[in-house]
Amino acid sequence: MPGVRHPFLSLLLLVTLSGIACREEGDIQITGLDFNGVEQIDKGALTSVLATKKGSWIPWGRKTYFDRRAFEADLKRIEAFYRDRGFPDARVASFDVMLNDAQDEVDITVNITEGEPVRVAAVELRGFDVLPERRQRFLERTLPLQPEMPLDRQQELASRERVLNVLRDDGYPYAEVAVTEEDAGPRMKRIILTAKPGTMAHFGPVEIVGQSSVNEEVIRRQLTFSPGDPFRRTEMRETQRKLYGMELFEFANVESIEDRELQPAEVPVRITVAEGDHRRVNVGVGYGTEEQGRVRLRWEHLNFFGGAQKVGFEGKWSSLDRGVRADYREPFFLWRNVSLNLDGQAWQAQEPVYDLDQVGGRATLRYQPNQQNFMTLSLLSEFQRSAIADIALEDFAVRDELIALGLDPRDGESRGTLSAIAFTVNRNTTNNLLDARRGYVLSAQVEQAGKWLWGTFDYWSLSGEGRYYFTLGRRMVIANRLRAGSIDGFGEAGIGTDGSIREPVPFYKRYFLGGASSLRGWGRLEVSPLSGFGFPIGGFTMLEGSAEVRMPVWGKLGAVAFVDYGNVWSESWDFDLGDLRYAVGPGLRYQTPIGPARIDLGYQLNPIDNLLVNGEPQKRRFRIHFSIGQAF
Repeated sequence: MPGVRHPFLSLLLLVTLSGIACREEGDIQITGLDFNGVEQIDKGALTSVLATKKGSWIPWGRKTYFDRRAFEADLKRIEAFYRDRGFPDARVASFDVMLNDAQDEVDITVNITEGEPVRVAAVELRGFDVLPERRQRFLERTLPLQPEMPLDRQQELASRERVLNVLRDDGYPYAEVAVTEEDAGPRMKRIILTAKPGTMAHFGPVEIVGQSSVNEEVIRRQLTFSPGDPFRRTEMRETQRKLYGMELFEFANVESIEDRELQPAEVPVRITVAEGDHRRVNVGVGYGTEEQGRVRLRWEHLNFFGGAQKVGFEGKWSSLDRGVRADYREPFFLWRNVSLNLDGQAWQAQEPVYDLDQVGGRATLRYQPNQQNFMTLSLLSEFQRSAIADIALEDFAVRDELIALGLDPRDGESRGTLSAIAFTVNRNTTNNLLDARRGYVLSAQVEQAGKWLWGTFDYWSLSGEGRYYFTLGRRMVIANRLRAGSIDGFGEAGIGTDGSIREPVPFYKRYFLGGASSLRGWGRLEVSPLSGFGFPIGGFTMLEGSAEVRMPVWGKLGAVAFVDYGNVWSESWDFDLGDLRYAVGPGLRYQTPIGPARIDLGYQLNPIDNLLVNGEPQKRRFRIHFSIGQAF
């Protein structure tokens, strides 16, 4: 057999496994699986293709058990894995299967001789003259398979798919690409990708099947192409994404009807959909020692007027909070790619240490021409009234909780109406929203309250953020972020007719930094100007940045090293780059289906003098943070 070629190794396998076979199949738990001699390939990738796997050391984790036939097959898989990655001489030299004294656990070590790989001398593109020369050169530089790399068959296939998709995204749906290899010296191969572009084509008529209650025009509005446009596979994928985003369909498929023999210049497109349930009702009933009994009801209609409009109502009642919310979404408002969202609520919270009443709503126009870019224009109006119990004002341990809720811990009562108009723009080219490895994010917002609008507060603010991610080598990710903003009030603070303090900027609009995703050497909301007593009270200008190096360690576990910097200042537009706070530290990441679970240890390089934490002078210069998702 290919995995065990030598008579000695065959005998060793027979003798070793015969001892294990004396026990019942599945009785022996695999507690260790290691490889010696693996230096030129990814050990994690090798482990992932094997049936024999190490079980979890966590008591409640998944256990794995030794299977003789699976292990024999894995010895063959190892050599096949190496051959596919350009190592034709790789062999399993030997293996050690160590049983414990009770013979119910086994530790396996496989010794591998990799040998010298066959390397790529060059990658040539032929028949790609339909593409500009500059683009051809860019393709050659960015192919997965590059000169001097081992001749990895997966990378070779990925390179073929890459150039083929470029042709099909440039109007050549009938394109074909062949891969050939030529000897270029001892253990060197020249890889040639030869293209037959075929006929340049355009989108033809679009057929829609499967819809029932959803108007056909609703589906056609999601098309990112029109008949007569140059054929591009990316436009078909974007259309499919938009159809799923409407939440109306359980299934949506966009496919081209190609005649590869005749190669007509017009390519018909068929869209197949299967509608889901457009009415949803969720009811939740529970009991808690704090909330006592609680009831929540959510009703949604996803195709309210037959044009993909979404209407939702939600109500909740408990002894701590209660209220109603309503929302409406018009996906096609006046122009293509423009939607209208209306939201309103009346909510009351009665916690033991504070009361909070909120009534108001928001209207938002959103223009999104494609997946990467959008902009919004919002008009909001909200009345808020709050009262904090004296016991909470005196309990410094809950101060950050009050601030996070938007409550002013300096005063027991506050009330006011915020009416504002806000404009935002956003561009996102990252490959993954939860764990980006490349691309960038740019966003900016300008907001104005008062002046010609009604309400208690008068201010304007401007903020922006940039993030940039790139991969260094094949495993390391460098992530950077810079965020800044300032808010400026119109007029001066004064005393209202009811005797309360009236400020042009509401307290919950002030800037605070510090926490799991911001200046990690400090706790949540601890970085800001201080009161005369040493408590953070927020500021009107903010600047913060971060740089992280992210590196996988083993399996789903990764490590990071970070530098955070920034500060908050009391005055509007008062950026002082000589007065920044810095924090450094390491962190760990574990990949989960909902994003990386992380733990970070941040250390302050220049502590804040006179800072009080929970009412006492700061006692330590480090913080430990647990969270889900990357810091940025």
